[in-house]
Amino acid sequence: MKNNLLIHLGLAILRIVPSAFMLTHGFPKFQKLLNGNMEFVNPIGIGEGPSLFLTVIGEFVCPVLMIIGFKTRWASIPTAIVMLVAAFIVHGADPFGTKEKALLFAVIFIVVFLLGPGKYSVDKK
Repeated sequence: MKNNLLIHLGLAILRIVPSAFMLTHGFPKFQKLLNGNMEFVNPIGIGEGPSLFLTVIGEFVCPVLMIIGFKTRWASIPTAIVMLVAAFIVHGADPFGTKEKALLFAVIFIVVFLLGPGKYSVDKK
């Protein structure tokens, strides 16, 4: 029983803390989107506005969903993808130290996808 409690507590921490950290990157982009400022990188060639919109989904909307534990597995996918694009496309030519943070976030959100939210979530799985 105690071991099961620790597993679910660990899943909650793994889900909530990195998502809260991700909000520090996503919230300024969300404000930028709300203000109508569409100047943004266009790493996959779909345009600055759509790139900003998809990044806001991955760095702001989905982390909020993961914090509360709602549709956690689905929400972790866009966030992991945004981090992989950041690491391999936006910072592709940069040294490893520059892309390391994006790769760490990507790995965390892939693990969240694989393990699920745990019982301390709206999903309770």
